[in-house]
Amino acid sequence: MTAPVAAPVAAPVTVDSKAPGIPWIRLVRIEMRKMVDTRAGFWLVLGIVIISALVTAAMLIWSDPRNLTFGQMFGMMNIPTGVLLPVLAILLVTSERSQRTGLVTYTLEPRRSRVVSAKLATSLVYAAAAVLVALAFGAIGTLLAGAFHGDIPNQWDMTWAGLRNSGMLQLIALLEGFGFAMVIMNSAAAIVGFFALPTLWTIISNIVPWMHEHIEPWASLNSAERPFQSGNTVAGEGWAHLGTAVAIWVLLPLLVGLWRLSRSEIK
Repeated sequence: MTAPVAAPVAAPVTVDSKAPGIPWIRLVRIEMRKMVDTRAGFWLVLGIVIISALVTAAMLIWSDPRNLTFGQMFGMMNIPTGVLLPVLAILLVTSERSQRTGLVTYTLEPRRSRVVSAKLATSLVYAAAAVLVALAFGAIGTLLAGAFHGDIPNQWDMTWAGLRNSGMLQLIALLEGFGFAMVIMNSAAAIVGFFALPTLWTIISNIVPWMHEHIEPWASLNSAERPFQSGNTVAGEGWAHLGTAVAIWVLLPLLVGLWRLSRSEIK
């Protein structure tokens, strides 16, 4: 008789956390490619360009010629991008779960913070590109307005405060969407939460007079951003309101999202 020989037990496979990681720039390039590899991401990026062109055409056709200045047209371009950019960031963050690529991504790069930082950098690149698209269409619209309507008073006027405020508001909206996505980790739920929760808070604060008077200026991001939506400089109290609202709606979700991602199970 021969005794059966037990098969050797394979050693558990572990990830060497001290091994050199994937170069961070390569991670950013991968995330930028992944953003437009999906149909939703591709049409969202293309939609920013298409909507900017439609806004330019609509202003040239129906707007008062006195409003067809560079500053006004650039400001109008930021309205659709301010809505679409946070959705872009949400899709980028939640793509690992919606596309079921998380196991591959975090196996190749187990340092989750590096993947998150690459996604954040990719979002910032797309945000900068959206601002450049808005500037380009604003300039094209201003040139066409001058050709169609002749001389327009202060046609190329745009304050540095207006440019700074526009870029800052775009960045805040993008980071807010990024934070909501990290906390919720689901594309549809994060998009709904991003739009619904601030709106719900505004409705409640408008119903309760005490909250509307004392809490809303400090805790409502929409209310805090309102003074910065023009090309004028804002006093110190406005910056204090904005800083408090950003801490509540942007920094807090980002911190909670980082904590949740670092401890969640990757499937």
